[in-house]
Amino acid sequence: MSQYDEGHTFAGWIGTAVATVGCSVLGAGICVTSASLLVVGFAVTVASVLVTWDLHLTGWGKPSGIRPRDQWGMRVRDLSAREGHPDCWGCRLAGRGRRTAEAPGVVVRASGGAVPGREAAAVGAGGEA
Repeated sequence: MSQYDEGHTFAGWIGTAVATVGCSVLGAGICVTSASLLVVGFAVTVASVLVTWDLHLTGWGKPSGIRPRDQWGMRVRDLSAREGHPDCWGCRLAGRGRRTAEAPGVVVRASGGAVPGREAAAVGAGGEA
């Protein structure tokens, strides 16, 4: 048995169920050569992505990595979802998650140019710039 929950979440199960329905309708549209079934199947498949993303952002998903044992259940909401999960593309697309700072070791000039290899001296550090 695994030592963690392997990502089983409410958002994952609902998203998979909606995607399965969408792919089934797409397959039926291909078999009966129906353009309307193809359009509906494609729309439901796209909706599965949006539903899963929305559920993830409302706390029914999970961050990457291992969660503590008390958070393994599917009915446990992730309360850190409002701030965003580190390294989560879905959270970044929603404007949440890790904020990147300027690259270390690069000084940005007032004119907008960067000088690689020169680090800015800290204020009051007593070092040379």
